[in-house]
Amino acid sequence: MTSATQERRRVGSLLQIVSANPTLGVYIVLGVMLVGCSLFVPGFATSENYINIMQRSVALALVAFGQTFVIVAGSLDLSVGQSISAIAVVTSLLMAGRVDMMLPISLVAVGAGMLVGLINGLIITRLKVNPFITTLGTSLIIQGFLFSGFDNFAGSIPREYEFLGYGTVGPIPVGVIFMMIVCALAFLLMRYTKFGFHLYGTGGNPEVARLSGVRTNRVMVIAHVLAGLGAALTAIFIVSRLRAGAPWVGQGMELDSISAVVVGGAPLSGGRGGVWGTLAGVLILSILSNIFNILNVGAFAQDVLRGAILIAVVAFYTFRSRR
Repeated sequence: MTSATQERRRVGSLLQIVSANPTLGVYIVLGVMLVGCSLFVPGFATSENYINIMQRSVALALVAFGQTFVIVAGSLDLSVGQSISAIAVVTSLLMAGRVDMMLPISLVAVGAGMLVGLINGLIITRLKVNPFITTLGTSLIIQGFLFSGFDNFAGSIPREYEFLGYGTVGPIPVGVIFMMIVCALAFLLMRYTKFGFHLYGTGGNPEVARLSGVRTNRVMVIAHVLAGLGAALTAIFIVSRLRAGAPWVGQGMELDSISAVVVGGAPLSGGRGGVWGTLAGVLILSILSNIFNILNVGAFAQDVLRGAILIAVVAFYTFRSRR
């Protein structure tokens, strides 16, 4: 056997491993990006820049973790962006700078996000409305109420609340620690619970799952509730960073979160994916944004490049699925 043949077999084996484990492939891409950027992008390989990338990843990661649940279930949620904006405004208004209101209002924010997810899930499962139409409609309703009453920053938070957004434990931002805790909890829920197994079954083949005794409607509702929870956690973090809420703070995060999940290896058809892959997808998008800023790439050009990357990733997964 020639050395060329052996090399081709090794490459083929590696590709098979990566194909069987998309998350591994995403982390390989992430590692290659880090090495390449460290070598060729001036000012990238500094501890301050790495911390900045991680800090800027927190908000997107939190909402993307919730989006992962609905995409794995074979659905999606376009309402999370407006939910984030609305919850951020309501949180800062009700908190009104009072320390004693931090915990109760945070719980109200979490409950509001989960309520939006519950409504989405019930409409999808009970009324049999397409998830795209359902969550788009919910988003428009929230947006209408929000912009009819607010056009700028509203409310305030106490200085102690800023600890989540600006505090550190040693050199590590508290927000990054919070992000990793949420990621670990989401991973445990998806991989080691009965709900997690049912979630993948529902997304993979809902009819087979239903005939196997899985209550697919309930699984779908819970997935959307968790997406709402992710939106609420994102709103809380953004408020702690901006010190107030505004009706535009969540705009675009619905599409960014879907992009992160897809880049992280979860097909929109459902049944596959996970939060660790989503985290890698978030970091890839954050690194790209960081590189664009370092190289002074314009905002419109950034949108074009991100859109092209997303199309390429989806095309690759589609091709692999057909194979």
